[in-house]
Amino acid sequence: MHRLQSLANRSLISGAFDQCPALPRTSVKTSPKKSPCRVGVRRKSQEASIDGPYGLKRYSTSEATVAATVGNGQIREKTLTMETLNPQVKAVEYAVRGPIVIKAGEIERYLQEGGKKPFTEVIKANIGDAHAMGQQPITFLRQVVALCTFPELLDSPSFPKDAKWRARRILQSCGGQSIGSYSASKGVDCIRQDIAAYIEQRDQGVPANWENIFLTTGASDGIVSILRLLVSGQAHARTGVMIPIPQYPLYSAAIAEMDAVQVNYYLDEDNCWALDVHELHRAYQTAKEHCQPRVLCIINPGNPTGQVQSKKCIKDVLHFAYEENLFVMADEVYQDNVYAPDCQFHSFKKVLYEMGPEYFNSVELASFHSSSKGYTGECGFRGGFMEIVNLDPEVKSQLVKMLSVRLCPPVTGQAAMDVIVNPPQPDEPSHGQFYKEKGLVLGALADKAKLTEHILNAVPGIKCNPVQGAMYAFPRIFIPPRAVEEAQALGMQPDMMYCLRLLEETGICVVPGSGFGQREGSYHFRMTILPSAEKLKVLLEKVHDFHIKFLNEYSALDEAQRSVS
Repeated sequence: MHRLQSLANRSLISGAFDQCPALPRTSVKTSPKKSPCRVGVRRKSQEASIDGPYGLKRYSTSEATVAATVGNGQIREKTLTMETLNPQVKAVEYAVRGPIVIKAGEIERYLQEGGKKPFTEVIKANIGDAHAMGQQPITFLRQVVALCTFPELLDSPSFPKDAKWRARRILQSCGGQSIGSYSASKGVDCIRQDIAAYIEQRDQGVPANWENIFLTTGASDGIVSILRLLVSGQAHARTGVMIPIPQYPLYSAAIAEMDAVQVNYYLDEDNCWALDVHELHRAYQTAKEHCQPRVLCIINPGNPTGQVQSKKCIKDVLHFAYEENLFVMADEVYQDNVYAPDCQFHSFKKVLYEMGPEYFNSVELASFHSSSKGYTGECGFRGGFMEIVNLDPEVKSQLVKMLSVRLCPPVTGQAAMDVIVNPPQPDEPSHGQFYKEKGLVLGALADKAKLTEHILNAVPGIKCNPVQGAMYAFPRIFIPPRAVEEAQALGMQPDMMYCLRLLEETGICVVPGSGFGQREGSYHFRMTILPSAEKLKVLLEKVHDFHIKFLNEYSALDEAQRSVS
């Protein structure tokens, strides 16, 4: 019976990946020789050529190929092929939108066209896209952006005075008083000033200079820009970038594209994904044998792990960075997403300040924030900013030059970011509604964090740490040895096979832990807690039933219960 089921699984898996080369066997970094996976993407030629404007002929792909052979009878080779493609591009992987997500889109279209599956919808829990999961926009933010986009609305009585005041102020700082004009490469001045004031208030008086604030296209743009400044050298002098494992795949992708050296330090899963400074020392000393570690990346609150680092932990990390002369990159995009009552967000800059002038005036630090997360979830606006501390003035000029090449971040995203850092004040008309909406979003996320932890921990063979913050759970899953062998025979990671079967049998789309990195022999998946409470319950119940069925299929239920006890 097991053999029949195994053959069926092989058919299912191979069908899903029929146009995909063998998936990489490594957890985080891939070889430049591996090609990206394109699941179920097929190009269709036009049926016939037609006459275009000016009497020119429009060819289908096949007709153009035939036409290229006319003359010398040889087909002209393409300039850009997989052989000539930049090898660093081939090395890039981004699991959050990887093969399983592509397959989920195919299934979704199949259902929309009347196809039949054991489920009626695909629930995409793979990405932290709040509005796609049904979260409603914050009214005041949308009002300000609408007024900036269509200034005629400034005369409408439907919009509150405080929204109009903010929109006018932003527009007055834009060229031609239009949000459609380019801003300065660093961003709109008044928005940068508001961000500096926000940071000072958040950090209880720690000074912030608005000249050190740079608006970015989401936090990702800022992170990649800083990494570009830091990566240099050849062979043993090549820049090493220390990143947490598990990590957000932006980091491993950017490191691969820049041909830098990825230096893994492992978070402590048995201690709620805490960061242990002894592990930083181990990773640093090991890396020094083959590269020059120069950068330390921290994600707090954690993605995908959901932990919130303590002030003591942050202090230890900054002391380590000071001692080893490392540039610190603090990814703080989830700073508003803290749910555990015994946890609190501490910015790296504030802790650095509290450590005294010797540290505060010397440790180079870049911190990042975004409009995409928090309570607003405005991913599509691509708003974000970074604050740079202790950057060499000449290097800062080089950063401005590099940012000038991309002209400016989206000005609508800058306006959205301004609302986040400059919300309605107690004496303004929108204050009550704004904080009511904010509280409802964050309260619902806190409830869903507890619900997720509770239900997952009731499943034999699944162990989920508390979701202290951010928007994700990263549970550890027991995969029976026979299932591991089957996945290896198919040339894929075991948790990839697990997540693909979960998708095919339940319609639940999650991301395998191998896409984020994990300790050898452990398996996980990442899921967002963003779906509505009702849909989240359905999702978690389906995961529960699937996992029990999966264990029974491989006769491993008893073993799974022992593995997490």
